[in-house]
Amino acid sequence: MKKILFICHGNICRSPMAEFIMKDLVREQSVADLFAIESAATTSEEIGRPVYPPAKRMLETHGIDCSGKRARKITLNDYDDFDLLIIMDRENLWHMNRYFPKDPGHKIHMLREYCGDNKEIDDPWYTGDFQGVYEQIREGCTALLKYLLEQK
Repeated sequence: MKKILFICHGNICRSPMAEFIMKDLVREQSVADLFAIESAATTSEEIGRPVYPPAKRMLETHGIDCSGKRARKITLNDYDDFDLLIIMDRENLWHMNRYFPKDPGHKIHMLREYCGDNKEIDDPWYTGDFQGVYEQIREGCTALLKYLLEQK
């Protein structure tokens, strides 16, 4: 089983969107049993809060349910517990390098890296463009899933 942890700043917008988009994709491909998928934050400011309402509405618009999700912060154990730590932007990378210096297992990757462009996922908290971010994340998750299934 491949264990994936999606990570962003607060775990209320981008990383939960990625978590539930990826869960939807693996379900659609009938490979959900091959994956464990979660999300977390690099900071503690949103811990315990539900998915940000506009992000939740965007997922619901696409038929994806994220009810029950609450923000959590990454832990040192997450590095050992997950195979991939997928981040949304370079600020997340800075935080991850503080938690897991030098990434000895080469587990930390930008989501868009799998699309071949390594661009950052925009933060809709600031841009307000939840549809655009949904599309960026869906494209990244689709490319990530394709990559992982080809590795099998």
